[in-house]
Amino acid sequence: MADLTNLEKRKLEKLFGMRSGYVLDFSNRTFDEFVLDSVGKSIFEQKYIIDSGSKANCLRGFWAAEPNYVVGKLLADLVAYASEPGVKPESQELFESCRRIAERLLQSQPVPEIEAINPNTVERDFESLAKSVREAIEKNQPETGLDRLHTFIAKYMRVICDKHGIVHNRDKPLHSLVGEYIKRLKEKGYIESEMTERIMKSSISTLEAFNHVRNDQSFAHDNPILNYDESLLMFNHVTAFVRFVESIERRFAIDSKQRTSAAQFDDDIPF
Repeated sequence: MADLTNLEKRKLEKLFGMRSGYVLDFSNRTFDEFVLDSVGKSIFEQKYIIDSGSKANCLRGFWAAEPNYVVGKLLADLVAYASEPGVKPESQELFESCRRIAERLLQSQPVPEIEAINPNTVERDFESLAKSVREAIEKNQPETGLDRLHTFIAKYMRVICDKHGIVHNRDKPLHSLVGEYIKRLKEKGYIESEMTERIMKSSISTLEAFNHVRNDQSFAHDNPILNYDESLLMFNHVTAFVRFVESIERRFAIDSKQRTSAAQFDDDIPF
């Protein structure tokens, strides 16, 4: 259930013109298409239908059935749609209030580190892959994105290994890439605490198990897919790992730049 107060609901209902049973200027078909595009769900699913089953009542049912982030995403899109013809001055305050309601709910993102899913090399296909992984979370459907998350992290780690001179080929499994990377970080002094090293090493066995999930419990093949809660747990673990690696790589890049500058300075000394 979304965390909407009665006052917030009244503001949203006023903006969307829901008192008559409608939602803005949508027909049943266009409203269903809009919600599907926004959050990947049909607004006329049985769990949303309350009372008369009108568009307005289905939207109220949606608020009651879905979590904050999903409701926030749909509300943000509806507010944007409602403002497309232009906002009249007398309605500006109402629009702004509803926009802030949507933003507040969006703060409850189910995977806080999802923005870490960005390609670490310039390739159009890699960017498309990262976008599709993020969209699985934006639509609150982590179970549908597990195969692409696995593909993303495997490619991400291959790029990292190339930067550190770690030899690999496409047949080397993901957990082996991570194991060699952790070893290289330790050698270069980028892991300072024993606890960090243990956490990183635990990722090796976790990502080894991810291979099984990708092959047998995701849309990579004709499988029964993993349940929502476990899928969400995997997304959170992998994105937290990527966020940490990203911070390590920033430090490594800064140190490399400083070493290069120092070497150039030494070369310039005329004696």
